[in-house]
Amino acid sequence: MSYSIGQVAAQLGISIDTIRYYDKEGLLPFIKRNGNGRRIFSDNDIHLMRTIICLKNAGVPVTEIADFIQMRLQGDSTLKERYQLLKLHETNLRAQINDLQDTLCYLKFKEWYFTTAIDAGTEKIHFTPNTNEVVPNLAEQYSKYLNDTGQFEELTRFKTIKDYRNRGGH
Repeated sequence: MSYSIGQVAAQLGISIDTIRYYDKEGLLPFIKRNGNGRRIFSDNDIHLMRTIICLKNAGVPVTEIADFIQMRLQGDSTLKERYQLLKLHETNLRAQINDLQDTLCYLKFKEWYFTTAIDAGTEKIHFTPNTNEVVPNLAEQYSKYLNDTGQFEELTRFKTIKDYRNRGGH
């Protein structure tokens, strides 16, 4: 089956301009054109474009995506290289996901901080008396809250966030 650029854009949830950009950047050398010069896409082309979108979403630079596509077109002789490229970016993506989960965990800590202050009508509940400095055991208070509310996975992550004890502040 063949598809127009508009159909492919709708199917993949991207703009026609994005497809044109991919083509201009050399990511779509496999796309055929009809007698009028319009792009004609096959099911296989859509599969390859999903790969491009996935790599782009994973933060792979356009030049590396172009290299990947060229390797794909070269066939089996590049299987290991393509696999290694994917594994490298998988590792990077997992590290980014972990960092984002840590950030989210810390954000939830700050939400707890503000929720408890709002409920008390003052932020001073988190301060050392007669100062505007956060109490030294604030992280332990939050850890206790997580434990008491059964949020054990969150507690484990919170306790292992790099430098969480030094983040204090407000």
